[in-house]
Amino acid sequence: MTTRDCLQSIFATYQKHGHRQYGETVTELQHALQTATFARQRDESDAMVAAALLHDFGHLLHSSGEEIAQQGIDMRHENLGANHLAAHFSSAIVEPIRLHVEAKRYLCWADPAYLAELSGASQLSLRLQGGPMDAAEAAQFQRHEYYSAALRLRRYDDMGKVPGMATPALEDFRAMLAALLVG
Repeated sequence: MTTRDCLQSIFATYQKHGHRQYGETVTELQHALQTATFARQRDESDAMVAAALLHDFGHLLHSSGEEIAQQGIDMRHENLGANHLAAHFSSAIVEPIRLHVEAKRYLCWADPAYLAELSGASQLSLRLQGGPMDAAEAAQFQRHEYYSAALRLRRYDDMGKVPGMATPALEDFRAMLAALLVG
């Protein structure tokens, strides 16, 4: 797949599957746009805005339907998405995507108040994803090059669940994503 084809594929996938709900009060597309909007509002780099926009792309790549967590299934969407995007985007985009679930597990270990504030859907998926980290897992996570980027992405992810929030359209991110394509 060429880099141009990759971008077309991303947009076509959001057009086809972005309407899916995933246990929250917003669709996959609304969640992506909100998460990217929050990152942009905090003057994050284009790479972080792209990671925020694409962090749950893996949810759109499987055919298991909506709300699979309620069926007790963890599709490991973070890896599905990161693996799909890795040939066309830098590690600064792909690795925070790959680590955003681990960031949730880490934050639940580091801050019990964070765990209590998670939405019901996030608490359900957390159980399927291994629950809060233990001290050894947390120490290993802290050594990862993209540890702090993954934590920031996770915070934007948690924020991006606002029903009716106004955001830029997906098309408004096309030029930025095109400029970030590699290979």
